[in-house]
Amino acid sequence: MTLHHVRRGSGSPLLLVHGLGAGWRSWSPIIDDLAAHREVIAVDLPGFGETPPLTGEVSIATLTDSVADFIRDQGLEGVATAGQSMGGRIVLELARRGVGGDAVALNPGGFWSDRELLVFGATLRPSIALVRALRGMLPSLLGTSAGRTILLSQFSARPWALDLETVLPDVRGLADAPATGAAMDALTKGPKQQGAPAGSVPGRVTIGWGRRDLVTVPKQAARAAARFPDAVLHWFERCGHFPQWDAPHEATQLILSSTD
Repeated sequence: MTLHHVRRGSGSPLLLVHGLGAGWRSWSPIIDDLAAHREVIAVDLPGFGETPPLTGEVSIATLTDSVADFIRDQGLEGVATAGQSMGGRIVLELARRGVGGDAVALNPGGFWSDRELLVFGATLRPSIALVRALRGMLPSLLGTSAGRTILLSQFSARPWALDLETVLPDVRGLADAPATGAAMDALTKGPKQQGAPAGSVPGRVTIGWGRRDLVTVPKQAARAAARFPDAVLHWFERCGHFPQWDAPHEATQLILSSTD
């Protein structure tokens, strides 16, 4: 399968992998700032954006396979990668497999306890159902600070301070993407993320985490760091699950400074 993707900028290549939501447009708040310094390649995972769904099993392993195949087919061996949420988990899995180069994982999934996983599924599934039910009203609801606060407090530490253009693509993506349900099943019913022994990854690994993340809660960061002992852990203060929403400049600088 060929992943739909966009390319921006010039320089050393940087591959962006999104989480649940808008596909490559999830990176819209920071993609131009990244592209001012790098050649940015942002993909739509299968079943998101403009890439068709997988025909077989949907799992973190098969989604990672699709990105690994894209890297090979595009001649991007050794490419630096950055991912957020499910995409953060995918770039860590690529690193664990020895695919790509430097990797930055923002608020990655897969490091929850059994209880935290139950809470994740029990809270996120109703949120997805709600935005699907409100699909036609999303622009007007998210166009007000009150509406953003009501709908996005699970995802952002300061939803009232965001703007419609920042949040609407991801919220619409949760509602519309054909693979949202299958990806949720992969996250909640599949195995937790495996780690990589010290010295086994091909490049630097940086894990960024929002102190106020209510989706992948901050205590999971210690487990991620323990499973990837070569990783550097960076904390985003006053930040929820989407650093590209709550701390776009800091997220941009972290990605640029942590990858070659």
